[in-house]
Amino acid sequence: MAKYYVESGTMQLVTDADDDRGAALWAMHLCLEQVLPICPDDPLTPGEKDRRLQQRGCYVLDETIRTSEKGFGRKDAEVHDTGELFAEWNQLMIAMSKLQRQLQPVG
Repeated sequence: MAKYYVESGTMQLVTDADDDRGAALWAMHLCLEQVLPICPDDPLTPGEKDRRLQQRGCYVLDETIRTSEKGFGRKDAEVHDTGELFAEWNQLMIAMSKLQRQLQPVG
């Protein structure tokens, strides 16, 4: 895994990922996780999420998500379309949900 610098809108994130697209998808996930009930066992209630957002603000993505292995603000960063990443993230969440239902014991 490589270290990636990910930036878009108000978000700047350093994360490990297999590739630049994976790093961008993780940033998308973290942004959406702020407001959506992504996991059934999400540790934060909607009220706790609301308080957290009011205290520190919410990450807001731009039209693109930029990833680089060298640092923030790089002209040679990979550029990912946020809308395309959202569609891919949504497909991944649907697939994970289907897998989770299939793995749950019957009865």
